[in-house]
Amino acid sequence: MALNTDFIGRKFPPSPPYEVSRVKIREFADAIGDQNPIYRDPEAAKAAGHPDVIAPPTFPIVIALGGDALADPDLGLNYAMVVHGEQRFEYVRPVVAGDVLTCEASISDIRKAGSNHLLKIVTEVKDAGGALVATSYNTIVERGA
Repeated sequence: MALNTDFIGRKFPPSPPYEVSRVKIREFADAIGDQNPIYRDPEAAKAAGHPDVIAPPTFPIVIALGGDALADPDLGLNYAMVVHGEQRFEYVRPVVAGDVLTCEASISDIRKAGSNHLLKIVTEVKDAGGALVATSYNTIVERGA
């Protein structure tokens, strides 16, 4: 089944707020094997010019993969055939412990590549005041479509 190209350009409602805690930042840093003290020690983070511990650069993937966009059955995505193709982030500022973030995802492109379909999702990560913190760009590959 082909992905529904009518979804190109579709914007989805903001995600529920996600409160970034020191614990979640440390757990994420542990999971990726990064021992950088600015992800763990508030004093090290402050010495580096941050107000508190900051999150590793890929941390927003915890909340920014596209949630509602990928879950809509009308999209036609077969999760059993999905692999993650690409991910990158553009930052306005680092994610800091204490941030309350929401994500607004949109589907920027759907195209066929051989027997695969590529689904591109752009997600704006915003703080509680609505200011842009980062933009996430993800490509999801549905294999053998």
